[in-house]
Amino acid sequence: MMASRTMWVNGPIIVGAGPAGIAAAACLHTRGVPSVVLDRDDCLASLWQRRTYDRLRLHLPKHFCQLPGMPFPDHYPEYPTKHQFVAYLQSYAAAFHVHPRFRQSVVSARFDHAAGLWRVQASDQDTGITTEYIGRWLVVATGENAERVIPDLDGADSFKGPVTHVSEYKSGEPYKGKRVLVVGCGNSGMEVCLDLCDHGARPSMVVRDGVHVLPREMLGVATFSVAVFLLRFLPLRVVDRLLVLLAGLFLGGDLARLGLRRPSHGGPLELKNSKGRTPVLDIGALEKIRAGDIKIVPGVKRLEAGGAELVDGRFVAADAVILATGYHSNVPQWLKGSDFFSGEGYPKVDFPEGWKGESGLYSVGFTRRGLAGLSLDAVRVAGDIAAEYHTTSPSIVPQPTQLVPSSQSQAET
Repeated sequence: MMASRTMWVNGPIIVGAGPAGIAAAACLHTRGVPSVVLDRDDCLASLWQRRTYDRLRLHLPKHFCQLPGMPFPDHYPEYPTKHQFVAYLQSYAAAFHVHPRFRQSVVSARFDHAAGLWRVQASDQDTGITTEYIGRWLVVATGENAERVIPDLDGADSFKGPVTHVSEYKSGEPYKGKRVLVVGCGNSGMEVCLDLCDHGARPSMVVRDGVHVLPREMLGVATFSVAVFLLRFLPLRVVDRLLVLLAGLFLGGDLARLGLRRPSHGGPLELKNSKGRTPVLDIGALEKIRAGDIKIVPGVKRLEAGGAELVDGRFVAADAVILATGYHSNVPQWLKGSDFFSGEGYPKVDFPEGWKGESGLYSVGFTRRGLAGLSLDAVRVAGDIAAEYHTTSPSIVPQPTQLVPSSQSQAET
């Protein structure tokens, strides 16, 4: 693809304007390093602003979720709403002078070994103009939730009702009085089912595999806080066993009878760290399941006109299907010529070393450890880049940011 214009970047090129990209740019700013942040959408943290349901709150206490250099406002509750979190991100970006270039869809990023520079081509989704951004460092900050996971369900064309991804779900109000099949039993699936109940719908939740369900709090203390405290003294596997034991005490020992069996291998923290499978933090769905307001069903074999045939041969009636099937990384679609990321779009090197690749390549937000993990990444990345930025000869660093015609750029390079 031939760029219609070229832009020299005197600092890192950051792809992604979610919490990871904003945090990276802010940490760089505090160290005196300029950056350019590119994002395909038209706003900060578009996943949070455009593709989350209304009742969403942070699942962990706010002090575990704040970005580097700026705590949440004191008046925020322990678990801020999504609207409060978005407002916090907007204030954070303003405080650290982070001004992303929106509607810039990155189509390729490749390291030019001859020039020793990264070449990032992005298409303006409003004008169609392609800009090639050139700089010494590339920070991949598109995160773990860039693209929706849409399972291929047999019989989907036969189903008469709507089949939508949870990213399109806002509230249970449109589903009042309807039978809704929710495919997926993670935090989103559980909370959507709870919200559907609160709006008079009748949800059935598909649970195919084992799932760890933990109380959000135990005796007023966040379960995650308990886990973090225990990890200071005990191995992870021991902490996992204790969490499962405590969950049984606080949530009851009948989860398997309800259809929520625990995974046969791996504790809640181990699976979160190794597979990205976040344990479900119960905020009321279990009560609805016990009351029969949320029905638990096994995997779907195929969809039919008025519902779904299940893998055990039963039929569940449904007027609508919501796919709470999560998201995945899209890095392999646009990062070219690098083997730092796996085919699934995660750094091949495990946490905590997966933040730095070769030739000025960095990643922020792929730790499978949420906002705390990306904050740690952002601090490390900014420190590493700043050390090189401030010791590099001015003759090597590209001159201040400027736009030049592509033909002229090619002649100069």
